[in-house]
Amino acid sequence: MEKSFSESYKQAGVDVTAGYKAVELMKESVRNTYTKGVISDLGGFGGLFSLDIQSIKEPILVSGTDGVGTKLKLAFLMNQHDTIGQDCVAMCVNDVVCCGAKPLFFLDYMSLWKNIPEMVATIVGGVATGCQMAGCALIGGETAEMPGLYADNEYDLAGFCVGVVDKAKIIDSNTIEVGDKVIGLASSGVHSNGFSLVRKIFGIENDKAVLDTYTDVLGKTLGETLLAPTKIYVKSALQLIENCQVKGISHITGGGFYENMPRMLNDKVALTIHKDAFEKPAIFDLIQTKGNIPEHDMYNTFNMGIGMAIIIPAEEVEKAMKLLEKAGEKAYIIGEVTEGNREINIV
Repeated sequence: MEKSFSESYKQAGVDVTAGYKAVELMKESVRNTYTKGVISDLGGFGGLFSLDIQSIKEPILVSGTDGVGTKLKLAFLMNQHDTIGQDCVAMCVNDVVCCGAKPLFFLDYMSLWKNIPEMVATIVGGVATGCQMAGCALIGGETAEMPGLYADNEYDLAGFCVGVVDKAKIIDSNTIEVGDKVIGLASSGVHSNGFSLVRKIFGIENDKAVLDTYTDVLGKTLGETLLAPTKIYVKSALQLIENCQVKGISHITGGGFYENMPRMLNDKVALTIHKDAFEKPAIFDLIQTKGNIPEHDMYNTFNMGIGMAIIIPAEEVEKAMKLLEKAGEKAYIIGEVTEGNREINIV
């Protein structure tokens, strides 16, 4: 690529050589994610992955795509870009595992006002970290320099994940019945949704300094609390699926409890969730008080401390809780399945 340079394009705001440098800087972190299925390297037109199906009778591919949302605004204001990539991965792989699928590979897409190689490499480094946490390979991506489309120092980040599950092991909501229990896995904070409301409540864009405010109840600054990366539950969930009868999984993202939990139910059951059964991080009380937000809206917007909910038979609760604890998860028995039609009752 030594002849690949256009002075005319550079004058228009796009420096193609910056992209080449960014790729060089990110190569090591990307290669650290490679699993045995990867058969291509950076630089090709497509990422190649060899699917090992020796232990799978009827392989079903499961895909998911998502972005980070306006949480990116905090990364811009704080000039901190090393964890936002984990958020991007988490939003995709946590969805894929809800079907019982193991994530295989991930691709990212970044568009920005100007390609600053060191910053791009830092962002992709966060993506690579997330991929390693999920046990999947980062096999490709795209970085698009778009002067005039984004404000200075701003970018967007999205991703795409593919996983695989044996058809016979797809998690089927039809097996859920009255009396089953709901286990909740603790979140690491706000995760990656609800930030348009968060930014409005704290007036973040009008007063950047508020992010540097230390709050005793949080034990850190507001910015550090809000920018904490989304937790990745893949390995713990897969281990639970392997050892217990998992009947339903819900990733608690945008729409909170009321939108996401019904997605794992059949139309003959409902859920009763006990809000006092799990620890609610202090940031949610702060958001609710500062914004005077009704409790219903809080549970309809945020994860409230539960990043993933899992339904299992009552007789397997003890076994499941021990497995999750061993996997490093903070887990709670947060509710039970009742009669109904996908209603979520929080008491």
